[in-house]
Amino acid sequence: MEKPLTQHIPASGAPLHLKEYEAVGGYAALRKVLQELTPAEVTDKVKDANLKGRGGAGFSTGMKWSFVPAEATGPRYLICNADEMEPGTFKDRWLLEGNPHQLLEGMIIAAYAIQATQGFVFMRWAYKEAAQIMNRAIADAYAAGYLGKNILGKNYNLEMQLHTGVGRYMCGEETALLNSLEGKRAVPRAKPPFPQVSGLFGKPTIVNNVETLSYIPHIISKGGDWFKSLSYTADGGTKIYGVSGKVNKPGAWELPMGVTMRELLEEHAGGMKAGYRFRGALPGGASTDFLTDVHLDVKMDFAGVAAAGSRLGTGTMVILDDRTCPVGFVHNLEHFFAQESCGFCTPCREGLPWTEKILYALEQGEGTYADLEQLEMHTKLLGPGNTFCALAPGAMEPLQSALKYFREDFEQHIKEKKCPYADHTHR
Repeated sequence: MEKPLTQHIPASGAPLHLKEYEAVGGYAALRKVLQELTPAEVTDKVKDANLKGRGGAGFSTGMKWSFVPAEATGPRYLICNADEMEPGTFKDRWLLEGNPHQLLEGMIIAAYAIQATQGFVFMRWAYKEAAQIMNRAIADAYAAGYLGKNILGKNYNLEMQLHTGVGRYMCGEETALLNSLEGKRAVPRAKPPFPQVSGLFGKPTIVNNVETLSYIPHIISKGGDWFKSLSYTADGGTKIYGVSGKVNKPGAWELPMGVTMRELLEEHAGGMKAGYRFRGALPGGASTDFLTDVHLDVKMDFAGVAAAGSRLGTGTMVILDDRTCPVGFVHNLEHFFAQESCGFCTPCREGLPWTEKILYALEQGEGTYADLEQLEMHTKLLGPGNTFCALAPGAMEPLQSALKYFREDFEQHIKEKKCPYADHTHR
């Protein structure tokens, strides 16, 4: 199977610099776009490829671009969401540090499609090395004529800037990202209007994920049918999957969309470490529902994981083993989500710390059966439709599924008045 340029990341881990990227076909897609295609034709090609957003939502990328009003006046903006703070997720860092020009080329093509004149890479503050690499790539792209005025001699202008975030998980939500970029508090905005109509500084704006944008040059170069042929399922293309936890070879791999959990775990991650047994996994980062051993043959695409009762999310599995306490596992996640709540809406601001405190009490042997009822109540009251954004509903996904699949562990904490895993948890 022919692979996209994401495979051309040097084994040493060093970033692919401009000349190396050009040597493997880099920026040829941009030349094709500026010489042969209209903005609408670029959007149609991305639609035809059935590229779905790889940031977690899984919405059609080309469809999202098409929502930018053709009649809109004034500036338009293209933003790459590189604020990768989902616990257990590290795929975008792999791309940022390994192949920055692939991302830049995808951004320039996407910006041309929506006729944006300003692009931003909004990056997680902690990605210091990635920021240095991206700044160099942007400077090299300017020097080579891929950015700036009259790109490649054509009547198209695009300025590009790297912006590092303030270190809040909320900045990954696209409208909170826009507020942060404007210098405001990173809280989500009411929708509608959607960013495609009124985004950064009230102007049409597209926000796409690092991985999503990195596919664009290859779709333009080789076509939608080629991209769809890389997948095992109806969802187009490949996907960067990751596995972390007590496995022999944790890491990230670009594989056909629709690979099974079993193949990821047993073949690519090398199976569980000696002395550990698989109990479950969060299939797409911390804000997804647990799947268990009965789901190992589920296809890891948007529809397959949803049918199993979870979400593909970022496609990076966090493994739960039999020597790690599920209650402690979930408590750790709820602690993170509670401290990362922006505090804008009451259910999230008050409900997440409440769930975190209940889970802490269970871990300390101070929990009661009434606490389980309280946790169940929170999974509903903090669920979809009851909060201003998706942070709290996402935080409830690992909790509600842990109560479903590992309830005996919760009850054991109450019966024994201690954590039964206390002697070996988190080793």
